[in-house]
Amino acid sequence: MRRTVAAVAGAALLVEAVGLAVVHFVLGSVVDRQDMSLAGLDSGVMSGSTRAAGVAVGLYLLCCGAVSLRVAVRDRAPGRAGRILLVSCAVLHAVLATVAVGLVGWAAFAGLMVLFGLIVLTLTSEDAPVRRPEGGGAEPAPAA
Repeated sequence: MRRTVAAVAGAALLVEAVGLAVVHFVLGSVVDRQDMSLAGLDSGVMSGSTRAAGVAVGLYLLCCGAVSLRVAVRDRAPGRAGRILLVSCAVLHAVLATVAVGLVGWAAFAGLMVLFGLIVLTLTSEDAPVRRPEGGGAEPAPAA
């Protein structure tokens, strides 16, 4: 079951990474064309920082998706760094879901909670059983 859940979570994270990067680039273009100032900030600075945030979030989610897809391919739990990355990704989705309820609505909350559940299930599901050699016993130790 871990393999399927991790593959779905990885694919969803990759789609989300591309989607968020595109949204940030569109928002950066809108801010650049407004030619307005927010508390004295230049619109070029705001546009550039929005695009940089899009690149950073996109790369972060691409890494999370790659770790999840690696879990699906290997059918083993991620290592320490991968686990830390996926836990931080789950926390990010939980926080985004609570913000999305007020700003976007319950549909966005439900979507983010589904992805949150997939990430958590990927982290908490058990490893595949170790296959023993034929004969049922352990392999004999080599002669010294």
